[in-house]
Amino acid sequence: MAKSDDPYETLGVARGASQAEIRAAYRKLAKQHHPDLNPGNKAAEARFKAVSAANELLSDPDKRGRFDRGEIDASGQEAPPRHSYREHAEAGAGRRYGAGGPQGQAWSQADIDDMFGSMFTEEAHGGTRPRRGHDEHYVLTAAFLDAVNGAVRRLTLPDGRTLDVKIPVGTTDGQVLRLRGQGGPGRHGGPAGDALIELRIAPHRFFVRDGQDIRLELPVRLSEAVLGGPVEIPTPGGVVRMRIPPHSDTGTELRLRGRGVPAHGKLPAGDLRARLRVVIGRADAALEAFLRDWKPEHDADPRAALMGAGTGEGA
Repeated sequence: MAKSDDPYETLGVARGASQAEIRAAYRKLAKQHHPDLNPGNKAAEARFKAVSAANELLSDPDKRGRFDRGEIDASGQEAPPRHSYREHAEAGAGRRYGAGGPQGQAWSQADIDDMFGSMFTEEAHGGTRPRRGHDEHYVLTAAFLDAVNGAVRRLTLPDGRTLDVKIPVGTTDGQVLRLRGQGGPGRHGGPAGDALIELRIAPHRFFVRDGQDIRLELPVRLSEAVLGGPVEIPTPGGVVRMRIPPHSDTGTELRLRGRGVPAHGKLPAGDLRARLRVVIGRADAALEAFLRDWKPEHDADPRAALMGAGTGEGA
């Protein structure tokens, strides 16, 4: 086998590499050579396909074991029989069908049965057997809200084909979707392989996912923080109204039940958790004049607890 056909060398891992090491090597190389990141680069496209094929073989324990034992080659096809009649028919004169086997060994009955069995098998199948196509690996970057709410997005493949990928509700970063029959074509009437789509979730400008919950930093006016009242806020499902309690400070967390990631599978709907951030805004002469003359009824020092920090008393 040529070195370039060795899946271990293709991924740059040792033959005893763990599945985690194989997965990490594949992700690094797939990202580096992905056609979407190397438009028009045929070498990168070929390298990406080679890396995907190597990962497809080594990530399957059964296929990896058969490859290590020499039962299949790097493409996943069956290795040729040990003693095919062809190697003797094509041998030099005086060695064809002689009494000696390879390297001068005597032919056993098993060798003869194997040779003629190979002949009849190939004749019966016309020299071919149905082969399943390879699974093909792709990466699709999904918008944050598409991953939360679910969506259908189109993926253009290196060969020009397009796939409509259904992104499930609550999809997480790194999740792999399997589209059956959308991979490499089968051989000699065999079924097509599958397309394996790894989803990468793009970050959102305001939302951060925390399990089933969605976190949001919510700016509020000074008047809204002091007086309270309803405000409109965005959620993954649209804009809703939420009431801010009077005398709310920066850091106050408010929760809207059921407004996070929608329920899916056995998971209930998450919540939206809004953390308030009081914004003073532009200079306001009236506010400044009021504060100069304002005498608070309870003038507690908000930094009193910090004063011992420099002396070790607050430890």
